[in-house]
Amino acid sequence: MGSLVAAVGSYLDAKSRNGTWLVRMEDLDTPRCVSGAADNILKTLARFGLISDEAVMYQSTRTSAYQDAFDQLFRDGHLYPCACTRREIADSALHRGRELIYPGKCRAGLPDSREARSWRVRVEQTRIEFTDRLQGSFAQNLACEAGDFLLKRADGLFAYQLAVVVDDAGQKITDVVRGADLLDSTMRQIYLQQLLNFNTPSYLHLPVAVNQQGEKLSKQTLARAVDPDNVVATLIKVLNFLGQRPPAGLSTGSALLAWATEHWQPEVLSGHRQRTV
Repeated sequence: MGSLVAAVGSYLDAKSRNGTWLVRMEDLDTPRCVSGAADNILKTLARFGLISDEAVMYQSTRTSAYQDAFDQLFRDGHLYPCACTRREIADSALHRGRELIYPGKCRAGLPDSREARSWRVRVEQTRIEFTDRLQGSFAQNLACEAGDFLLKRADGLFAYQLAVVVDDAGQKITDVVRGADLLDSTMRQIYLQQLLNFNTPSYLHLPVAVNQQGEKLSKQTLARAVDPDNVVATLIKVLNFLGQRPPAGLSTGSALLAWATEHWQPEVLSGHRQRTV
């Protein structure tokens, strides 16, 4: 349900402004990808009338583009190798809520006899600011509130933060619409955009769908999968969650999407970081 909310919200925001709506398959973490899952996602979206206006981009095919960006950052002196294990980081890191802030143990060079496990981007005392179209103004000193973050993992895979920045630039994305659980990631992505001389898109972070216990609806919290055979009732539930209140009598998914596109008003959700379904 949470993923469908983000999909519908982004679709309506694009279509209401005569924009192009794109689907990207973020299958970067290939060891965790389940065979057939991507096709199932696209089929489910299609059942709800949500079809990408351009060919779907798969991050698993984009390694060379990420490597090019990584190499540029390395040449410009923004990266350094890190030998720390997860346990070492957990034992020595600063804490910001549930998030660990890397303490910079390898910033000045690898400890003696240690080999690089991963690569991090060097974060300076830089204040990153942006105004979200729905959530308002945000600012963060990355050095104090995030630390030097991963760009290449110990298993050799590129990190999400780098991949999404490269893909946004590659697809010439002007507007990003997604869940408010990614607000903190936005500051890191803007920092990478600045280092790589990429344009920064406009951002709109929708409320996250949570259960009665305040847990995000996801596989980790055992949330039920969306029923693709109950399109109208599910779309009505999604639109109500998004504050759009469709009128009675719209009996097809296409009619609901057409009405919602014409009447899209995301500002009714202003200030909401999460909402209970």
